[in-house]
Amino acid sequence: MITIVKPGLLTTIQDQGRWGYQANGMPVAGAMDRYAYRAANILAGNSAQAAAVEMTMLGATYQFAADAWIAICGADMQATLNGEKIANWSSLFVPAGSELAFGYAVQGCRTYLAIQGGIDVPEVLGSRSTYTRGRIGGLEGRALKAGDVIAVLNQTDGRRIPKTLPAKWIPQYGNEVPVRVLLGPQDNYFTETGIATFLGNPYVITDEADRMGYRLEGEKIEHSSKPDIVSDALCQGAIQVPGHGMPIVMMADRQTTGGYAKIGTVIGPDLGKLAQALPGSSVRFISCTDDEAVAAFREEQETYKQMTEWVAVRPSVSAKARQYTVIVNGISYDVSIEEVKK
Repeated sequence: MITIVKPGLLTTIQDQGRWGYQANGMPVAGAMDRYAYRAANILAGNSAQAAAVEMTMLGATYQFAADAWIAICGADMQATLNGEKIANWSSLFVPAGSELAFGYAVQGCRTYLAIQGGIDVPEVLGSRSTYTRGRIGGLEGRALKAGDVIAVLNQTDGRRIPKTLPAKWIPQYGNEVPVRVLLGPQDNYFTETGIATFLGNPYVITDEADRMGYRLEGEKIEHSSKPDIVSDALCQGAIQVPGHGMPIVMMADRQTTGGYAKIGTVIGPDLGKLAQALPGSSVRFISCTDDEAVAAFREEQETYKQMTEWVAVRPSVSAKARQYTVIVNGISYDVSIEEVKK
């Protein structure tokens, strides 16, 4: 059992999302940054669907009643274990009685805490994700608060090796965010000048940026006629442009339909960049082809595969070596000792 000592700014339980119910008006929810969420679960030894904790801008503080194996990925929230700083994009052992604390994000916006076994809350329509506007999923359909106690499912592997991801798999978060987009499905509702404006100018993330959508400001995007359409489905990453000409990017908690023309869609592998961007950051939209979007998706999936294989590798030791698990300052190490004759 894990007790929430301090809840942070917005801390919720999320998994891959509640897919398959948008036709019935149910939003998907799920992790805003699927890459950091997935990496944390891989480091923790969890399945791709395991529920984790998502923290926004200011992290939470947790008290662990039992030993646990955890991983943290995403924004750097200056995590500490019993007062000692711990590395981001890493896995580690947490002894019973320990306090895990997160502060303000110094780089990025959202951090994911994965605990081996996954967070144990009831599934709603096949998902444990929290959708706060509908008050479903997670813990009572709300953000976590001080005094909440969350349970963890059975651990799958009691002995692991603490690891930090290689730099090649760790994204860098900055104030300038390039994202690739597929134009359409209503790009014909915009003039050539409007599309050139959209692709040729930076847009700034406003304070109206949350799990539902990101409102941006910049050069006005020109419509060819009216901005309204007959309401149709909204996918994650869809970019609506209302009559005022400013783009709105749909995020995890988006509504299921919308009545504004959509000039394009941010491709899945780049949505995490937006999820980690703070208000005031500059966004540039880069047009890409279907083939380029598919290639980016395949590259992302290959990275997950390589991560999983890398995490599973243990140092090779001689059959004559004696092996021990040693805990130093709350961190577990696998140690092998072998007598060598000169």
